[in-house]
Amino acid sequence: MAEGAKSSATGGGILAKIRGPRDFFGGLALIIVALLAFWASSNLPGQQGFAFGPGTGPRIFASVLLFIGLIIAGTGLIVKGPPLDTFAIRGPAYVMLAILIFAGTIRGIRLDLAGIPIRIPAFGMVFATFVSFMVSLFGSKEFRLVESLIAAVGMTIFCVVLFVYLLGLPFQLWPMFF
Repeated sequence: MAEGAKSSATGGGILAKIRGPRDFFGGLALIIVALLAFWASSNLPGQQGFAFGPGTGPRIFASVLLFIGLIIAGTGLIVKGPPLDTFAIRGPAYVMLAILIFAGTIRGIRLDLAGIPIRIPAFGMVFATFVSFMVSLFGSKEFRLVESLIAAVGMTIFCVVLFVYLLGLPFQLWPMFF
């Protein structure tokens, strides 16, 4: 190396220019979700001039999300912010598991694994909501059983009243044997 030449510890790439990593990577995540929404709604008709259709809403929300993501990521390049913390996988893993449990138990599911048919019966909205809410709460390090049970019962009652009685959606409330 020549005398007087300075070497950069970070190398001078794009990561060296990110002043607020939380904002930048958070904005990047929003951009990715927006692009995924554009891709997922690409086959839906709508938004041709004034002709609104099933694809209009998702595309409008994806556009807003993309715009917000660009602003946040741009802010991360300009404004100095706190560094990234470690990523906690426990919370998101339990929430994803709760979503899968809800989807599998509200209407039931049939699987064929290696020629063996597996059937999970439809447990209904009350069971699916309560169990999935409780599973999602296990993702918190501050989990307390009594408070979680009260919150799960309250959320289950709220969902039943909202979706079945107020909105009139045809959800099965109880397992088939009730």
